[in-house]
Amino acid sequence: MSRETYQVPNLTGASYGGGTTGFQDAATFTIQYICGECASKVSLKRGDPIRCKECGHRVLYKERTKR
Repeated sequence: MSRETYQVPNLTGASYGGGTTGFQDAATFTIQYICGECASKVSLKRGDPIRCKECGHRVLYKERTKR
């Protein structure tokens, strides 16, 4: 296959669920983190600055799962 005949796959096709990729609600999905300085729980959404809302510390640890 040569480079001239390559076409980029279309993501709106039926093989991808009719255009829904599952990333529409990514902005509302929050993840819990624990501050490395004051140990307060911080919930962040995608695109939020990585900073504790209580003390301003920038080292956050992901909370462990309960499995």
